[in-house]
Amino acid sequence: MNRFDRITAILIQLQARRMVKGQDLAERFGVSLRTIYRDLRTLEEAGVPLCGEAGVGYSLAEGYRLPPVMFTREEATALVTAEKLVVQLTDAHTAQLSRGAMDKLRAVLRRTDRDYIEEVSPRITILASRTQPTAMPLAANVHQLLLTGIVSRQVVSLDYRAGYHGAPTQREVEPIGIYFGQNWHVVAFCRLRQEYRDFRLDRIAQLRLLDEQFAPRPETLHSYWQQLAERRQQYPAVVRFAPGALPHFEENKHYFGWAHEQTLPDGWLEVTFLTGQLQSLACWLLLFTGRAKVVSPPTLQQQLRELAVAAYECFGKE
Repeated sequence: MNRFDRITAILIQLQARRMVKGQDLAERFGVSLRTIYRDLRTLEEAGVPLCGEAGVGYSLAEGYRLPPVMFTREEATALVTAEKLVVQLTDAHTAQLSRGAMDKLRAVLRRTDRDYIEEVSPRITILASRTQPTAMPLAANVHQLLLTGIVSRQVVSLDYRAGYHGAPTQREVEPIGIYFGQNWHVVAFCRLRQEYRDFRLDRIAQLRLLDEQFAPRPETLHSYWQQLAERRQQYPAVVRFAPGALPHFEENKHYFGWAHEQTLPDGWLEVTFLTGQLQSLACWLLLFTGRAKVVSPPTLQQQLRELAVAAYECFGKE
């Protein structure tokens, strides 16, 4: 990157964020901190109103920005989601281009909209997937309404089809974040169950934002998953999955205490679970008959055999 492009990119960074540290700019552009200081002085000499605070960083005077592009807040939020999908589901070069494009977008937003984007962006997580996403269609405006509820801490009313049987339920929830595996999910405190639950967005028939606001909670998506894992750390289990089983494995692995995984030379995936409910894990693994192998513990292997025998006695005999 030549100096002109770097100075232009620095200006975009300054307009995209409330405060930017010199060291962060140096690391981003691969130059020394002294070079960044020279570039900042060049911007000042060109008439750019910079404000610097020792130990904090640099910012632009309010109201100074490039000619605006007329994005709505909803359009900008949709592009944040698209950026995260591109970063996770494409190659590194395309991901880098996407980040650059989003920096330019942030630079032309009003400060209130920039603050909104900075607040909502960490709440959107795209989980790694080894297969082509197969997300189901969502009810109208569910994604945007949930993000609004997360940022504004509004209680959300859900008409929800629970479980595989699609039993209709009505829930009031306090959402903390959304994520994408093979489908979109929202993690929220369910007032009916009085605990955090994971809801699939394609099972939401209707969603309404209520006027009531809920108190801030310390939980995040990652702390929620960590708590699930901690509750299930009694029994380590190692299971190997065939390549064809990965779409269904990816969607539900966090429910069963997924800890880590590695791809074997033959293409199978070896996964370690930390679970306090081997019986539940065994019931789930039964769905992967012919496409999963239990490595350990022997107790899990025995439970699977017993479940298979029970299924045969129930369904296999005339």
